[in-house]
Amino acid sequence: ITGAAGGLGQSIAAYFRKAGALLALVDYSEELLLKAFPESYEENEILLACDLTSRESTRDAFDKIVKRFGRIDVLVNNAGILRDRVLVNMTEAEWDAVIAVHLKGHFAPSRWAAAYWREQHKAGVTKPRHIVHTSSTSGLFSNPGQANYGAAKTGIATFSQILAKELARYN
Repeated sequence: ITGAAGGLGQSIAAYFRKAGALLALVDYSEELLLKAFPESYEENEILLACDLTSRESTRDAFDKIVKRFGRIDVLVNNAGILRDRVLVNMTEAEWDAVIAVHLKGHFAPSRWAAAYWREQHKAGVTKPRHIVHTSSTSGLFSNPGQANYGAAKTGIATFSQILAKELARYN
């Protein structure tokens, strides 16, 4: 679960924890993760700081998860940030940060999961697999002051539809 240390990510983690899932809780700061999950269970959970805008950092986290649990069955891409400002006042840095965290932050983990699942499928492991992406009504209906956020969330919605079509062959 990316973006696990706060808000919706923490709620998603609580849901999966209650279901008895093995959990990889990922966020940009180990300090945030330790604060959010002080009761983290060593045998059932791993806390990972990861820069989701970096392919290398994401790949490293993904490898640690597979090494620890032996598999990944569900990927929840939830990480996101806000830098709300009307367009005429928005800086390029504010635009870039939101786009990077939302779009690349959904792309990079999905990329590694898809490649892993493809290899698993080729090896005869054909169990169901799932990617869950969080989006927002700001991406569907717009919200003033959120051009960057709304554009990113619209992109995530379309990205999700494309992945559903591309990855169906790998269950």
